[in-house]
Amino acid sequence: MELKLEGIQQRAGAAVHLYPLDLVLVPRAVTVLLGATQAGKTTLLRVMAGLDAPSAGRVVADGRDVTGMPVRERNVAMVYQQFINYPSMTVYGNIASPLKLRRESGIDARVQELAARLHIEPFLDRFPAALSGGQQQRVALARALAKKAPLMLLDEPLVNLDYKLREELRDELSTLFAAGESTVVYATTEPTEALLLGGYTAVMDAGELLQYGPTTEVFHRPKSIRVARAFSDPPMNLVPATATAQGVALASGPALNMALDDAASARSRGTLTVGIRANALHVDPRPGDASLPGTVELAEISGSDTFVHVQTPVGELVAQLPGVHDFMLGASLVLHVNPARVHVFDAAGNLLIAPSDGIAAVRSH
Repeated sequence: MELKLEGIQQRAGAAVHLYPLDLVLVPRAVTVLLGATQAGKTTLLRVMAGLDAPSAGRVVADGRDVTGMPVRERNVAMVYQQFINYPSMTVYGNIASPLKLRRESGIDARVQELAARLHIEPFLDRFPAALSGGQQQRVALARALAKKAPLMLLDEPLVNLDYKLREELRDELSTLFAAGESTVVYATTEPTEALLLGGYTAVMDAGELLQYGPTTEVFHRPKSIRVARAFSDPPMNLVPATATAQGVALASGPALNMALDDAASARSRGTLTVGIRANALHVDPRPGDASLPGTVELAEISGSDTFVHVQTPVGELVAQLPGVHDFMLGASLVLHVNPARVHVFDAAGNLLIAPSDGIAAVRSH
């Protein structure tokens, strides 16, 4: 399905849930709606599905204006955070129901395949009430996938599952989405989930659509600080800076010698902000690195990474270091960063330089 949103806006009295936005989804691809809680993701999904009519604007599906058309008249599959299943049907019956409606052949094989991929094959003869919340959510996912609707909308479908199962199902869903013919919209608060699912990402914040494009492009070239904040986990380190004749100088820190083109130079007047992702910082010096000495304030081990908070002359920085490390609180630690891996934003918070633009070297401040 080709879905176009034209001038979509959603208000409830004086409250604005969605500011005017235009969005054309790439057909038969996965689009991730990424944003914090109350960013407007669920509201936008409900407008796409036909559960709610927008206050203004049009929803166009395959060239047809479907604005205000109720969901029962649309061929849409939707999975909510709070699972919805048919309580009077077994798990098998729930998954098979859309296949039976379409009078498909090979129903049993398809049900068994989806149940195996979503790890619910032992529960096929049970009723939803006998399952845990996570198991019921997987049943709802399987039924939605079985429907093969041209538009599939998923509102944080893995949020109720444990960490290990979420990791496994993300991989399975990526494979299932890639093999299908549906246009998929997947809402999440987790940047990591957006990166794992790939496809395209629409970043939302406080009811605004900030950026839409291929996921890797949005991640590497966030058009503003707001996008960078939404698409970083842990949050991107943001450091005040100023432009110099040689490049950009961090406040109370080293200066980065950058090759600014004419357009960048014209926009670099005033206060700048340098963005450093946590995984761009490291503790082993390499040629061309900028050095940021500091003291350890906190060290957290998460999975196979260590997140260390370091107080430096430019402020507190969070570094994501591969492996498990033991740091003493209050100990001296020097962080290093290659200038070619930093982002620079202008005084208005818009992207000035991305890492792919190439940054020359670093010099002492």
